[in-house]
Formats: sequence, C-alpha cells, structure tokens
Amino acid sequence: MKLTKLLKSLLLTVVLTVIIGSTVAVKNVQAQELSPGVDFYSTYVWRGVAYSGPSVQPYVDFTAGGFTLGAWGSQGIDGNAGSPGFQEMDLYASYDFDFGLSLGITDYYYPGSLYFDGESHAFELNGGFSSGDFSISANYILNEAAGAGSAGGDTYFELGYGPVFVGGGDGWHSTDGDFAIVNVGVGASKEIQITDSFSLPISGAVVLNPDTEQFYILAGFSL
Repeated sequence: MKLTKLLKSLLLTVVLTVIIGSTVAVKNVQAQELSPGVDFYSTYVWRGVAYSGPSVQPYVDFTAGGFTLGAWGSQGIDGNAGSPGFQEMDLYASYDFDFGLSLGITDYYYPGSLYFDGESHAFELNGGFSSGDFSISANYILNEAAGAGSAGGDTYFELGYGPVFVGGGDGWHSTDGDFAIVNVGVGASKEIQITDSFSLPISGAVVLNPDTEQFYILAGFSL
C-alpha cells in the first residue's frame, strides 16, 4: 500500500511538473520551435534488446523553453510484402531543468493492436539527471497492457559515465521478469563535414545484453 501511494505521488509530481513547466515555457514565444527529423539505424536496439534490423525512425517535437512534447516512431525495413517489419509509434512529454534534472512521461504503442484499445498503450514515467560526464535515469511502467507487452510495475535504471553505460530492469526488460543487467555498452557520436554549411551527425554503439547473452554493433545517422 505504501508503494502504491508513493507511485501515485510520483506520478502526480511528474504530471504537475510537466504541466507547470509547459505553461511557463509557452509564454516565451521566441523559445517555441516545432522540429521534424529522421534517424536511420542499422539495427534498432532499445535497452539491450534488438527489435528489428535496419530501421527508419522519424520524429516531430515541439519545444518551448525546457518543455518538450513529441512523437517518435520506428519502422523496420527488414520485412516483406506480407509483413511490414517491426513498428513502434510513441508519444512523449518532458521538462528539462537548468540544473540537469529531467522528468517526463512516455506512451508506448505498437501498430497491429487497436489504437483506442486500453490494452494497447504502456505508460512510463521517466526521470533522469546528468552532470558533466555522469548520468543516471530511472523509469517505471504504470500499467499492464497486453497489446504493448507490459506487466505494470516494470522498472529500468541506467548509469552512464562518458561513453560507457550500464542498465538493468525487470518486467518486459528481462527474460524471466526478474531484475537483471540487460544493457552494457559503449556509445559514440561525431559529425562528418559534407559541405561548408552541412554536416552529417553519425552515432554508433557496441551493446551486450548479459541476460539474453546477445551482442550487437550498430550505427546510424540523422537528418
């Protein structure tokens, strides 16, 4: 019971923070920006699990001050005429504070299930803090959603220092549902200068999932 009350209080805090942050931010008209973009990756790996091979990942987000409201998707291009490949379409809202703290909420949805079915969406609270090379994040799934594969109460934590990261979770993150280290790796990014006015951002990572004993090397670029 105490845990349930704590989680409800945390949810209320996150929601209020995002709402208040967005209200303050949108008053500054000059800071508002609507930005589209797209990433291309050799493999879609999320928290130590590969969901598809080559993927196109478009996004559109609205920012105003520290507030961000956005939509992000991933479309696997390794399917065939009868199967379009793995698809994921998410909505998110977050607020970033000047001192390194970020709070938000994400709605995970996977096409194939009915969008307005209550069992098709997994809602996750997101919290993170970064300072210099150090970063830490904590995530908590609020609900059970058969269409999204969440059990409710699923957690994921990640520590990072420079290019190195270590993450662990339970629920839909691990093979047996118990907490396990699932995401260990090194990531890097750089920009390739194409012309005097255009450069191409590229990124890559080497990832090991000790829980599933799977190893991945991936790279991508952004437009």
